[in-house]
Amino acid sequence: LGGDLLQFHFDESSPLYQQIASQLEEMIFTGGFAEGDQVPSTTLLSQQLHINPATVLKGMNLLVDKGLIEKRRGLGMFVTKGAQQKIMEQRKEDFYNDYVKALLLEAHKLRITKQHLQDLIERGEQDGTIND
Repeated sequence: LGGDLLQFHFDESSPLYQQIASQLEEMIFTGGFAEGDQVPSTTLLSQQLHINPATVLKGMNLLVDKGLIEKRRGLGMFVTKGAQQKIMEQRKEDFYNDYVKALLLEAHKLRITKQHLQDLIERGEQDGTIND
């Protein structure tokens, strides 16, 4: 478990509790913590990361609110069933809102047709932009 904790990286971009939540969420999404796995305790994380336990708890509570982890009284916090799928669905929705809408608005301004857009997507696939 100690190795996973070393993967936390903090910067000044957002509050620490949000960074803790987003990095734990990423670990759940990528399979670092599977459904049913126990996540490190608030105490352990705060000690390992040298962060106030209240800050760590605030970050973990964001994931509880999203239904990604659950508190089991006397046992700790565990990844909920379906957490990875919930993250996938939210990220797809975010992708639509953050990228697709902007792409369509810009394409409309440039008078790029649906077919031309499809051609551009295929060009991106062929030029090595996407490597499956």
